[in-house]
Amino acid sequence: MSRYIDIKEFNYELPDERIAKFPLSKRDQSKLLIYKNNQISESKFCDISKYIPSNSLIICNNTKVIHARLIFQKPTGAKIEIFCLEPHLPADYETAFSTKEPVQWVCMVGNLKRWKDEPLVAKIDVDGIEIELIANKIGECNGRQIVEFTHNHSDSTFGKILEMFGNIPIPPYLNRQADTTDLDTYQTVYSKSEGSVAAPTAGLHFTQGVMDSLTANGCVIDEVTLHVGAGTFLPVKVTNAAEHVMHTEHFDFGIETLKDIVLKETIVAVGTTSVRTVESISVLGYRVIKDEMADLSRVIGQWEAYEIPSHYTKNDLIEALIKYMEKNNLKRIKSSTQIMITPSYNFRIIDILITNFHQPQSTLLLLISAIVGQENWQDIYRYAMQNDFRFLSYGDSSILFLNK
Repeated sequence: MSRYIDIKEFNYELPDERIAKFPLSKRDQSKLLIYKNNQISESKFCDISKYIPSNSLIICNNTKVIHARLIFQKPTGAKIEIFCLEPHLPADYETAFSTKEPVQWVCMVGNLKRWKDEPLVAKIDVDGIEIELIANKIGECNGRQIVEFTHNHSDSTFGKILEMFGNIPIPPYLNRQADTTDLDTYQTVYSKSEGSVAAPTAGLHFTQGVMDSLTANGCVIDEVTLHVGAGTFLPVKVTNAAEHVMHTEHFDFGIETLKDIVLKETIVAVGTTSVRTVESISVLGYRVIKDEMADLSRVIGQWEAYEIPSHYTKNDLIEALIKYMEKNNLKRIKSSTQIMITPSYNFRIIDILITNFHQPQSTLLLLISAIVGQENWQDIYRYAMQNDFRFLSYGDSSILFLNK
């Protein structure tokens, strides 16, 4: 199937002063744009429960941002930055963070030409004990470096070592160094599953008070996990956006969430990462319908979701997956996805999206257009620009109702 998406149609002028460099002091006091039935209005995020139908299912991404940015200094004074992207050996996130043994990660390396074959060493003092972290470059994977990390602190897991040595990788467009406040503000209040190198930023607006107001209104809040990769910052550099190669992101979900999806009429995704997860789940349901022995761990292809015949309903796809999990005694499924959601996409699961305002010519803006339509996303962003909304990760939020 031939696809053409002119990325120039997804451009707008974003002055640097409109990018929020820091969050508001109170998460839920951010502005909220409401788009519903082709109408735009605004409110405060703390009042979002007024705009979500009672008895909805709200799906959040509980991934936790790791201290992925490591700085090593050679004896010559040259600094080498190692950005941990995803575990290579062991490949499972949970195992990679919990092990006390050497680990291998797929990494981006800054100043790579200055790093030959020698080990890099970083040292810190913790309660009078010198802890040493050693990085060895051992190979390549798809243009990235495979780096093995060892350390001399036998009581520490690699997750703990990253906390000691690493920095929170705030987005590059903030044009500043991470500070201690980012340790808290660049995590959602429900983050728990370590693995992301970028926050699922729509969730940054949530407080326990907001969540309580939603449940008081009869909503159910479920969690899925999708570990956000560095590819989320990659701009579309080709004129035909359909030629853009999507990055792979790892996700998992539980059977109870599937049962709630079937029970609830309205599905609300918190952030584009939750959309990518839930719509990828529909692909797994279709795989099971086609073949009860299907490999659900195989990465979901960029255009695989578009192959689902239109007559399959949400419940057809999800109930098939529930049946598969019950038959195989599975409580959770882990998989990975390269799904690309563009204006021609037929949403299978979600009805409403809570999201921030995204970069020009980005795949995330393509996703927004798929929900509200080409002309409507332009109206939404024009309204936000003219009414002093703050943009990108630490900026304001919106709630977008799917045009059906």
